[in-house]
Amino acid sequence: MGCVSTSERLPVADPDRTGRLREALRAANFTADGLLDLLGGPAYAALARSETVPALRATRGTSPLETLVRLFLLRQGVPRERARNALPLDDALEDGWLVPAPDAGDGEAVRATVDVRPYGGPEGQDWWIVADLGCAVGGASGVGTPEGTHGRDVVLGVGGASTTLAGITVRRPVGRALDIGTGSGLQALHAAQHAGRVTATDLNPRAVAVAGLTLALSGASGVDVREGTLFEPVAGDEPYDLIVSNPPFVISPGARLTYRDGGMSGDDLCRTLVENAADHMAEGGYCQLLANWEHPRGQDWRERLRSWVPAGCDAWIVQREVQDVTQYAELWLRDAGDHRAGAAEYEARYGEWLDEFERRGTTAVGFGWITLRKSGAREPAVVVEEWPHPVEQPLGGEVVQHFERQDFLRATDDAALLDCHFRLADGVVQEQVGMPGAEDPEHVVLRQQRGMRRATKVDTVGAGFAGVCDGSLPAWRILDAIAQLVGEDPVMLRDRTPSAIRLLVEQGFLLPAEADAPAG
Repeated sequence: MGCVSTSERLPVADPDRTGRLREALRAANFTADGLLDLLGGPAYAALARSETVPALRATRGTSPLETLVRLFLLRQGVPRERARNALPLDDALEDGWLVPAPDAGDGEAVRATVDVRPYGGPEGQDWWIVADLGCAVGGASGVGTPEGTHGRDVVLGVGGASTTLAGITVRRPVGRALDIGTGSGLQALHAAQHAGRVTATDLNPRAVAVAGLTLALSGASGVDVREGTLFEPVAGDEPYDLIVSNPPFVISPGARLTYRDGGMSGDDLCRTLVENAADHMAEGGYCQLLANWEHPRGQDWRERLRSWVPAGCDAWIVQREVQDVTQYAELWLRDAGDHRAGAAEYEARYGEWLDEFERRGTTAVGFGWITLRKSGAREPAVVVEEWPHPVEQPLGGEVVQHFERQDFLRATDDAALLDCHFRLADGVVQEQVGMPGAEDPEHVVLRQQRGMRRATKVDTVGAGFAGVCDGSLPAWRILDAIAQLVGEDPVMLRDRTPSAIRLLVEQGFLLPAEADAPAG
C-alpha cells in the first residue's frame, strides 16, 4: 500500500463540525485501544507495517468502528448509510473529510480524503493523527509507490522516528515550545500538553495544513502553525524553553521528497539546526532533535559532531545506529518506491547515491539523538557516545537527570566528591561473571534495568562501594572501610577512586543523595 497523489484536496476544520466528528470517533471507540481490541495483536502490528490484508479481514462487519477503520485507515469506500451510522456524514462531507466514491461499486458510497490514525497520548488522551492517504505510518516503510502516484510534498503520519523523539523529549512545564518540521503535527500535539505557548513550523505548506487538522481533530488549541524553513519563521521571537525537531535528515543526492530530504549538501541541514539552536533557546532551555550524520573517511565522527555544538551549550549526542553507504542508499531507495521503478532506473538512482557519497568521502551514516541544554557554562559538558542497545522509553526524565549529573560533576572537585553521600540508582543489579566453581568472579558488572539500560564493568572495590551506597555515609568513610577489608592503604584508595566514582555518577549508576527528588 502506498501514498496516493497529494493533489487530493485536504479537509477544512470548522471548529463546531470538527468537534462533532471528534466525539463520533470517540463514541465509536476509534482509539488506539479500540483499534487493538478490534483487530487483535497480529493485524494491529501488520497495520503498523502498512500491511492491510489482516485488517481488511478483521473489519468485514458493519459496526461504526469497523466502518471508520475501513474509511480512514484502509482507503475503502463504504455505503453512505453505513458511514452515517458511524459519524456525522453531512459535516464530514461539508468539510471534505469524506467525498463521494462512485468507483467503489456503489453510487451512494463515500471515501476518505485523508488517513486518520488513532494515537494514545502520554496520559491516556485519545488523539488522531492526520496524514495523506496510505501514509498513516511514516518512516522507512515508505511511500512505496510507482513514480507519479505521489507528490514530493506528501505528508506522512506516525513512524518510529516520530515516536522516538516524543519519548526522549523533556516533559516539564515550560512557557514556550517550538516544533521545527512539524509534519503531521505529533510533536506539537505533545508539546501543547505542557507548554504555555507552542509554535510549529514546516517548509511544506501541505504539512502546515495537515498539522492544523491533527491539532483541531485532537482538540488541541492555541498552537501557532507557520510555514518556512528551519528558524526563519520564528526570527525575532522570544527565546524558547523547548525546541524539538524531527527534521528531513536523510542524506540524499537531491530533494525528491520534502518530508525526508533536507535539500542541503550532506548532513548540513542537521548541522545548521544544531549550530543555530542556541540563538533561539532560553537560558536553561533544551533543544532535542533526531539527526543523520556522515562518517567521513579519515575523520572521527565524534569529534565532528562535537564541533557542531554551539558555545554555552551542554550536549548529549547518542548514535543509535550506523549503516554503510550501500545499506543506507538501499533503505531510502525502498522508501521512495524506487525498487519498483524497473531495473535500469533503480540501478541509475542507486548509482547517484553512491556517486554522492564517493564525492563527499562518506563511508557510513549514523543515526541518533542530539540534545542541547543552554547552560551558559564556560566549560560545557559534551558527551558523544554510541549506544545501539535497547532502552526503556520514555527517556525524558533520564535526559533531565543526565544534565543534572553533569552539573554536579562540573561543580564538584575530587576532595568535595569524597565528602558526598551517594545512593545506588533504582533498578541497578549486580552480575558476577566467572568460571563455575571459581572462588572469585573474573569481573563484576553493574546493569541498569531501566532508562538507558547501561552495563559497566567494575572491580571489587567499585562493586563493594556501589553496594554500600544508601546515602547514609560519605564516600571517604565507605572507602576507608573497604581499604581495611582488602588490606589497602586508605589514602591511596581515596586518591585513585574519584575517577571511578565520577564515571558511575555520569552514567547514572550512582546518584548524589541530595538528588532524591524526581527530575523534570
